[in-house]
Amino acid sequence: MTKLIKIAVDAMGGDNSPRKVVDGIIHNHKKNKENFFKIFGDKDKILKQIGNKINESFYEIVHTNDVVKSTDSPLEAAKRGKKTSMWLSIESVKNKETDIVISAGNTGALLVIAKLNLKMLENIDRPALSALWPNKKGMSVVLDLGANIECSSKNLIDFAIMGASLYKSLYPNDISKVALLNIGSEELKGNEIIKETYQLLNDRKNQNFDFEGYIEGNELMNGKVNVIVSDGFTGNVALKTAEGTANFITGELKKALSGSFLGKISSLLNISNLRKLKERLDPRLYNGAIFVGLDTPVVKSHGGIDYIGFSNSLDVCNRIIKGNLIRKIKENIK
Repeated sequence: MTKLIKIAVDAMGGDNSPRKVVDGIIHNHKKNKENFFKIFGDKDKILKQIGNKINESFYEIVHTNDVVKSTDSPLEAAKRGKKTSMWLSIESVKNKETDIVISAGNTGALLVIAKLNLKMLENIDRPALSALWPNKKGMSVVLDLGANIECSSKNLIDFAIMGASLYKSLYPNDISKVALLNIGSEELKGNEIIKETYQLLNDRKNQNFDFEGYIEGNELMNGKVNVIVSDGFTGNVALKTAEGTANFITGELKKALSGSFLGKISSLLNISNLRKLKERLDPRLYNGAIFVGLDTPVVKSHGGIDYIGFSNSLDVCNRIIKGNLIRKIKENIK
């Protein structure tokens, strides 16, 4: 029998938990029997939701009534104690009881509790928050998305190496192509840190990726590169802008196609293409941000996502472990 990938799950984080988390586990288990789930939270609520939908050999429940609230500051979450579902799930990867941890809870609290429990990888100064974005040719890894507002050139180089390793662990047959997010494509553009990082990456040998130089905001999704690196401030602005633009386009398209008789006829005639567009823009397909730089992977599911989105983030967990992310980073960060 194939060795199961052990995923620690904070069942109490995010909206409509533990229901949406447990439903996500059930949905994921139907299509993938490679995962074992160590679930942390209210045992009675979790068992009621699971019922007999998963064989007991594929999960374990660790009971706790303590929960990190969405309104908690990172400091409040840390002070809340070591018995919360978030803390216990992270502690399980620290103790090597599980391979990876996932939570849909408070992002700031998750990062702080993870840093309190887990070690930084050697030669990495700061962890980064990364995520998957769609592009014309497939997917891109983008980092940092808000964990580090200000960064040095050393930090950005680390992010490039970690992002390239993450992409390779998720898409082993592809070559990681890295670019720095900047205000222009010319070498002289950008602040001093960006220009210094460009020069260092350009001169670096034995890289685990192809360095493609700069990329501007209007090129993020053209597919020419698949790893995009920035400081956390710029990355977070880009993320929120992309999310807002996608919501605007889908909203306006829906309004145009349902606002008149001709629009409704047009939507019926193009229903197949519209369905493909909807699926391509479905945020549930890209759920699962990843903290990279710690000695164990930590995955953050969006708090407002439904069970299908949570199931997709469990797929990300599976692929990260199968792709040996931590080993890849260690091999290339030297």
